[in-house]
Amino acid sequence: MPDRQRADARRNYARILAVAEEEVAAHGSGASLEQIARTAGVGSATVRRHFPTRYALLEAVSRHRIEALCVRAHDLTGTGDSRTALLEWLSDVVAYCVAARGLAAALSYDDAGSDPVHENACSAALAEAAAPLLRRAAQDGAVTAGVTVADLITLAVGIALATEHHPDPAARADRLFRLTVAGLSPQS
Repeated sequence: MPDRQRADARRNYARILAVAEEEVAAHGSGASLEQIARTAGVGSATVRRHFPTRYALLEAVSRHRIEALCVRAHDLTGTGDSRTALLEWLSDVVAYCVAARGLAAALSYDDAGSDPVHENACSAALAEAAAPLLRRAAQDGAVTAGVTVADLITLAVGIALATEHHPDPAARADRLFRLTVAGLSPQS
């Protein structure tokens, strides 16, 4: 949001975002934009002016968590075992996607998908932050050649979306993540 916006526009933006955070936490990515507008005390056109798409709103709601995941990737880069560092980061992504309703949806579409005007800033930020982690793990032979950060994000999103209605989504997501990492074959 540009600093040159009028004071009332900045207040509306902040109020809409605060209400959206609560609504997305309660109802997930399908939170009603009309309900957000009503609760924020603005018209739906005002919501759409600030957030032209649902994805733009989800990205704004998820911004702090995305920033934390980016910082975590930077902190893990160059530390300890490259596979362990990458898997710690990916486990954090899965856990954040499960805990923060709407985050998985904010990460789940691709740039060429349903909203070509609005780039997926969440996925782009994570891809940039995690690239050194993945590159190091690949150089060490700790991951299969050709794996991309987009693959890893898609995996995390899939696990989060598949477990969101489970009685204990965090435990189920963690189990599925560990199964994915270990593979289905018994260890010799």
